[in-house]
Formats: sequence, structure tokens, C-alpha cells
Amino acid sequence: MKAFFEGIQYLFVDILFAPFDMFRSLELSNWWGANILNWIFMIVCAVAIVYWCKQLVAHQNNNEENQDTTAHSFLK
Repeated sequence: MKAFFEGIQYLFVDILFAPFDMFRSLELSNWWGANILNWIFMIVCAVAIVYWCKQLVAHQNNNEENQDTTAHSFLK
């Protein structure tokens, strides 16, 4: 049973987290490069929020959005 958990430890520590160790060592020389994953996630989230807001405006302009307080049965 101990070998099973050591195998899981090896998988995560030595294989799956290896790119994060590279980013951690890069932090001292290049802050922007070390945080590239954070920047990518922020850009993806910003694009998703802009798309979502544009879809909300499109539905609002087509009068497809039901803003009545009785739109859902649990609000009655």
C-alpha cells in the first residue's frame, strides 16, 4: 500500500509539477515569464466576460430576457 502512495507522490511531484518548478526558478530572473500562466488565465477570463456581456446586451436588445420577478417559480 505504501508503494501505491509513493507512486502517486512521484507522479505529482516529479512529473506533473515539474513545469511549476521551472517557473519558480525563473521568477528570480524574469518576473513576467514566471507569471505567464497567470496572464494567460486573466486574458481568457477577460475575453469570456466580454463575450458574456455582449451576449447579455444582444438578448436585452431582442427583448428575449424575462426580467419579471415571477420568471422563476421559487420567486413567487
